[in-house]
Amino acid sequence: MFLSVFDIFKVGVGPSSSHTMGPMVAGGRFLAALRGSPFQAAGLRARLHGSLAFTGKGHATDRATILGLAGFLPDSYEAEAAEAALAANRASLRLAPPGLPEMAFDPARDLVFDFGPPLPGHANGMVLEALDAQGDVLLQEIYYSIGGGFVRSAAEMAAVDDAALNAASPVPFAFRKAEEMLAMARASGLSIAQMKRRNERVFRKEAEIDAGLSRIWAVMEGCLNRGLGTEGILPGGLSVRRRAKGIHQALLAERGMNLVAPHTINDWVSAYAMAVNEENAAGGQVVTAPTNGAAGVVPAVIRYWLDHVPGAAPSRVGEFLLTAAAVGGLIKTNASISGAECGCQAEVGSAAAMAAAGLAAVLGGSPEQVENAAEIALEHHLGMTCDPVKGLVQVPCIERNGLGAIKAIAAASLALRGDGAHLVPLDAAIETMRQTGRDMHEHYKETSLGGLAVNVPNC
Repeated sequence: MFLSVFDIFKVGVGPSSSHTMGPMVAGGRFLAALRGSPFQAAGLRARLHGSLAFTGKGHATDRATILGLAGFLPDSYEAEAAEAALAANRASLRLAPPGLPEMAFDPARDLVFDFGPPLPGHANGMVLEALDAQGDVLLQEIYYSIGGGFVRSAAEMAAVDDAALNAASPVPFAFRKAEEMLAMARASGLSIAQMKRRNERVFRKEAEIDAGLSRIWAVMEGCLNRGLGTEGILPGGLSVRRRAKGIHQALLAERGMNLVAPHTINDWVSAYAMAVNEENAAGGQVVTAPTNGAAGVVPAVIRYWLDHVPGAAPSRVGEFLLTAAAVGGLIKTNASISGAECGCQAEVGSAAAMAAAGLAAVLGGSPEQVENAAEIALEHHLGMTCDPVKGLVQVPCIERNGLGAIKAIAAASLALRGDGAHLVPLDAAIETMRQTGRDMHEHYKETSLGGLAVNVPNC
């Protein structure tokens, strides 16, 4: 099953790829199904289950569901238009999606947070329904938001089996395991990024790939720069203060001073990552990398490389992203990138592995060193829980991205000090993450029912 670099890195909106982008995408899919049906619906209803219910308010799942059913999509999201649509719904208790008649939708009645057991397919499940004038169901669909903005219907979840995953792929380098990726690199003499690019060329022209990669980095960098330039209090009720701008300004003022400690570079990296995740927490435009909750790690490491490493060249950012996407695809295929499924090891841990791989590649690492860098970064996030305070993607998420970026840089550096030979293969680390997530108590998987979420005051 081929995952494009543009599947792993998607332009979207904060604060959560699984809880904000996913429900919005699901709403769009349901509207498309309704347009293609013979039914004339008079109303809409949505039920949120599992993690979508437990942390839905903090993750803006309620807003995202309404906006999805109003016709908004993450890639083309416009904040002002969205706020106007939400205000119109509050005033009229109706939605008017493009290509469909106005339909009743009262959030107090028609948006249900079900705190019972999750739906059987995934921890992030939702049921969308179209109703007639009497309130009877005309059309119903179950959707699962499986992390990183990916959405599957119940039928699609049931159809994903080993046969589907092992079906022949049209791409020339169809690696599903890191071991296969390294064997193909040795046989072909190509780098991981070069193999990934050749796979992409089956579906897109070279110029389209380059334009897409340029757009991904432009959105990442724009988000980072906005975060470095913005102050204030983040929404949600925790009164978390934006810190990236202040840290960055202090670092700029210290630049060139002889007494600055070498470890201060960590503050630069943290400021870059925190800037992105503060923007994400505020509902700004971000890129899944591979998720919104972990969106700061990859751009922070790229910015570190561009601004602080001699010889770095912006023309090679695409190589970084392609390498990172190859590793992200391995993790998603063989484990998970969903915090609701495997905890934060699947989000920041995956992001750190991707960033470490990308950095090792642009620093001249061999495919074996790149794989080693990804393994080191992932291994040392194993067991990390997802326990957001008040269900907001703020504490500990924002700082955690900074530390994930620092770990990624350290992992790449360690890998480049060796020859690529190491004891624990990346495939073993990925499988360990999958097993750890399977065994992790539900309280520690994006439900805000354990960990910091219950030991830190919410007000």
